[in-house]
Amino acid sequence: MDKKIAVLGAGAIGSSVGADLTDAKFDVTIIDQWPQHVETMKANGLHIRMTDMDLKIPVRVYHLCELASLNIEFDIVFLMVKSYDSRWMAELIKPYLKSDGVLVGLMNSLNDDFIASIIGRERTVGCVIELSAEIFTPGTVQRNTTRTGTWFAVGELDGSITPRLKEIQSILSHVAQVDLTENIYGAKWTKLTINSMTMGPFGLFGLRAAEALKLPGMLDISVEIGKEALAVGTALGYQIEPIFGLDEDDFAGSDEQVLKTAMKTLQNHTGPRSRTAPIQDRMKGRKSEMDFINGLVADKGKETGVPTPYNDAVTEIARQINKGQLPMDSSNFDLLKAKVASAG
Repeated sequence: MDKKIAVLGAGAIGSSVGADLTDAKFDVTIIDQWPQHVETMKANGLHIRMTDMDLKIPVRVYHLCELASLNIEFDIVFLMVKSYDSRWMAELIKPYLKSDGVLVGLMNSLNDDFIASIIGRERTVGCVIELSAEIFTPGTVQRNTTRTGTWFAVGELDGSITPRLKEIQSILSHVAQVDLTENIYGAKWTKLTINSMTMGPFGLFGLRAAEALKLPGMLDISVEIGKEALAVGTALGYQIEPIFGLDEDDFAGSDEQVLKTAMKTLQNHTGPRSRTAPIQDRMKGRKSEMDFINGLVADKGKETGVPTPYNDAVTEIARQINKGQLPMDSSNFDLLKAKVASAG
């Protein structure tokens, strides 16, 4: 394949994808904003530590500031940044995307309409991701989900199954198990729901999932968070979609059963050593993207008239942590319960 591929954003997820696609002999250019990481990759390549593989590979990589002098146009851009960086990154890469090129956002939350407003709907493809990884040292990634244990779904925004969608599926199959979906918005909202149950509340406590779920009543709270998200999604017209490689039978039953099944599957895939993204963000001294997870559920709940006291509480505490007004600590569990109780 002679397609020119850009991996824009080389955090833990972007580095994992960039390394895998380079290893598969695609024409890959990695672009990132962390200077030390870029310089280390230039000198030593990428080192991806997986439970079943230790991948060390040279990569082609550039600083953001070098993009203007590259004189290159890309056929496919895989955008992997925090939700709050999606708009300006889309604007940045727009002049370097071919007129018939495509941008695929491999991110949490629902950012595709933002991206499409900049890039164009005809050049935007949605993606749901489940890839757990961490990066704290430039050039080195701890990837918690193996290639066979990583799951993506890709979908056109209009629900059609197109040749380019199948091509993207084929490319990303070197990174993960990749499904095609005719319901990308529903699939992304389903993933958002599971993230709101796990990434959101667990990120308040600084605890790994197994530790957080030992807190008395935490599972029940996670389920209530998920029920609110499902109700908001229904009000928005989204149809729940099996994710993580599960099928329709796995998603049969009550909302509570479905939510518990999906959450358990996610925890099994990511393993005991993984730390949710807000914890990693806090360790790096940067803000989390919970405004785009539980915060999005809360905002859309207000728009649709669906009460979301659990997501409201998670969002408020997460914002206080981002502002430095609260520590990320297990004591926030009592605060979360108190806020939910006061909301009735």
